[in-house]
Amino acid sequence: MASETVFIVQSYVRGRGKGLKAEQQVGCKTAEEARRKAERLGPLRAGVVAFSATADTELGDYDENPVILFRSGELPHPFSDQ
Repeated sequence: MASETVFIVQSYVRGRGKGLKAEQQVGCKTAEEARRKAERLGPLRAGVVAFSATADTELGDYDENPVILFRSGELPHPFSDQ
């Protein structure tokens, strides 16, 4: 099992009605890079989140509890404030 930490920025735009539509995820090399990209996207999107997760990239198995690095706007579960 080849586990590694991945850093991802996920942004959301308005879908039909009140729903959110996920845009394509952006992978980053570091937590700082992910946070900076998310901060820049924040004012331009309905919601944006930067997070890290432990993953077995060979199997495509990701940790169910991501570590939130930055969040802004409206977000779906598990990224929304709880």
